[in-house]
Amino acid sequence: MGSVITTEDTEEWRNARKRAQTLAYASPALSAADGPCINKPGQITGRRNRARVINLKERNLDMLKNDLILRNPLRLMGHENEAIVPQGGFGAVLARAGVGKTALIVQVALNTMLQQKNVLHVSLNDPVDKVNLWYQEVLTSLANQYHVRQIKELWESIQMHRFIMTFKVEGFSVPKLEERVKDLTEQQIFNPQMVIIDGLPFDERLRTPLEGLKAFSENHRLHLWFTVTTHRHETPDVDGLPVQLSGVADLFDAAIQLQPEGKKIHIRCLKGGPVDSAACDQLLDPSTMLIQDPKNA
Repeated sequence: MGSVITTEDTEEWRNARKRAQTLAYASPALSAADGPCINKPGQITGRRNRARVINLKERNLDMLKNDLILRNPLRLMGHENEAIVPQGGFGAVLARAGVGKTALIVQVALNTMLQQKNVLHVSLNDPVDKVNLWYQEVLTSLANQYHVRQIKELWESIQMHRFIMTFKVEGFSVPKLEERVKDLTEQQIFNPQMVIIDGLPFDERLRTPLEGLKAFSENHRLHLWFTVTTHRHETPDVDGLPVQLSGVADLFDAAIQLQPEGKKIHIRCLKGGPVDSAACDQLLDPSTMLIQDPKNA
């Protein structure tokens, strides 16, 4: 793997810098609960209880987020995000090209964003605009599925929890990723808690880079997910895993495979799945690319 990297000053970077500058230069008013409050020169009042006004719109939006969190794709499969991939751990979504890997991983990312946790989406194939479109389309599909009306307000409230970073495939390397993440965190632009690496080729040369990413994930206490492209003609290894994952399976805590059968797309846990086999086998709706609610499947 080389060290060439895209350096375009994208809208994602510019917006993140603005948010960081706002946080850096904002001077929040002193609350009475934080210490003495000076009303006039020489006059100091005592402490009072801090109060926060929550308007109806904000309350309804919070209720909507909680409702969507309860419907997150991993919960439908019997797991929470943090349970299936621990801090420092690896998760993988495997499928043939065009089956729905990115759509599924974006659902996992959106659920993390709804919990006000930060997701760094590293794309090795698509530009920032296309990745952003994936998020908006999946969120719109979720909103339609669950009859959500405040789609614009919902998106505006969670998009600050996602940052998109692009590399060229031949230019991606662990040191480059660490350098970019260090820049984001030191400048207080973005501090990720989950990282998605979308489009990394899984071949026999990947063992060493994955070990470097494992150390990176453990050092930063990240939940790290990969999309892995499989191929129709390939026979699973003796352990039943796709050949792309078989030689590095020991590094992964969870592996989810999408398998098309006729007009259905099955979602199967290859590793790290729940004990309940029924929860492990779910369906992806080919029309919306969303996990089907078991009641409607």
